[in-house]
Amino acid sequence: MFLSVMAFGGDALTQIGTIPLPGVTGRFDHFAVDGPGRRLFVAALGNNTVEVLDVTGRNRITSLRNFRKPTGVVFLPTSNQIGIAAGEDGVFKVFRGDDYKLAGSVQSLDDADNARFDSNGRRIYVGYGSGALAEIDLASLRQARTFKLPAHPESFQLEQKGRRIFINLPDAKQIAVLDREKGEVIATWPQKRFLANFPMALDEPGHRLFVGCRHPPRLLVLETESGTQTADIGISGDTDDLFYDADRRRAYISCGEGFIDVIGAVPGEALRLIQKLSTRDGARTSWFSADLDQLYLAVPNRFGKAAELRIYKPSEP
Repeated sequence: MFLSVMAFGGDALTQIGTIPLPGVTGRFDHFAVDGPGRRLFVAALGNNTVEVLDVTGRNRITSLRNFRKPTGVVFLPTSNQIGIAAGEDGVFKVFRGDDYKLAGSVQSLDDADNARFDSNGRRIYVGYGSGALAEIDLASLRQARTFKLPAHPESFQLEQKGRRIFINLPDAKQIAVLDREKGEVIATWPQKRFLANFPMALDEPGHRLFVGCRHPPRLLVLETESGTQTADIGISGDTDDLFYDADRRRAYISCGEGFIDVIGAVPGEALRLIQKLSTRDGARTSWFSADLDQLYLAVPNRFGKAAELRIYKPSEP
């Protein structure tokens, strides 16, 4: 059954295409995008593959194999490479972007998860283990530093004009703030009322941190200097990815309950639900590309229907 509930106006997101993923089974994890190359890299965790997709031609280019539970993916534009974290392998592998051959790997990263690229310092960050963030030097593909944390890190976001990293630590019921120059945690913000804080998005110019919680389902907004919560709103259940569209001042939240929630997040105004778009049960991982101005949602095989990648176009406010 299709459902699209608008709190005001027309559709904020409209589906404009689909890429079938026949043969892909199990749940999905995180994505990365190559904007200039118009490629999307999707970690098909349950299938032990990373799917490389052409979002213009709307077809599958190739499947990267020989992983055990691929989780985090990051595109490295300065070297045209793809970095992939595999949780059960405990490894971060880097592949060339032209022929998809292995270029190098970093071992001993058990339960490797989310990955991010800091283009300013040419460093890659990978969350792993029972509480650590690995800093990997892009040139040498060696682990340069390890930052200890009190619990396994889920989503984390890097400041582009600052030196802080904001890190969700749901098992510790907190958000940690890491200074990557000092190499230490400089603040922790306890989460007491809204728990299971998994996805996160950063509005750096607006000094706002968006955090998605599962228990109960809630979107929080925190002020990035103090960690003070300034707003919250109810969302659909089982969220795993969250993105902030700075041009339209909206948040897109993909939820495993079977919805994408679009939340109006205009600074200085109350959060408001713009659209609740029906998807499919378990479709909780996504990626919003500001460069391509599209939202991508991984839809797992369920109810006798094959897996697919759905492409959505945001409307203007």
